[in-house]
Amino acid sequence: MHRRRVLRPPLALTALAAPAVLLAGCGQDAVRATPFEQSESPACQAVAELWPATVGDLAGRITAVQSTGVAAWGDPPIVARCGKTPPGPTEDPCIDVDGVDWVATELDDGTMFTTYGRSPAVEVLVPEVYDSAPMWLPAFGDAVETIPQTLGECSSVFD
Repeated sequence: MHRRRVLRPPLALTALAAPAVLLAGCGQDAVRATPFEQSESPACQAVAELWPATVGDLAGRITAVQSTGVAAWGDPPIVARCGKTPPGPTEDPCIDVDGVDWVATELDDGTMFTTYGRSPAVEVLVPEVYDSAPMWLPAFGDAVETIPQTLGECSSVFD
């Protein structure tokens, strides 16, 4: 399998330099993240209504953004954002987790999982301190499945 390594500073620093995810807290408990443009769309509102209370054994965190399309769990936080432009064809691994297809992109500081075949897409950033296996993704199934998978499915053939 081909895994893309993106040369980036740690997630917390990336957000300070560009409009990406900010994992440093605003105050002691809040997690900041930049919402996607479509984060307040009706599809993302439906997703947000079903964000899980916990992800694995990680409790939900307060977010310091005015968007229900962004949620976080744990410390350091796993961050989920709805409203991403769906990925096109990719060489990154695409996996089915309980009927939801996810593209796994390895970053220098963790793994980015993005739903495949759904518009808008949902992105889940898992910091490297956690196991990057898709074990975190079943928690998002009910929320993600509110967006129909109309743009294709993962291929079952990988090189």
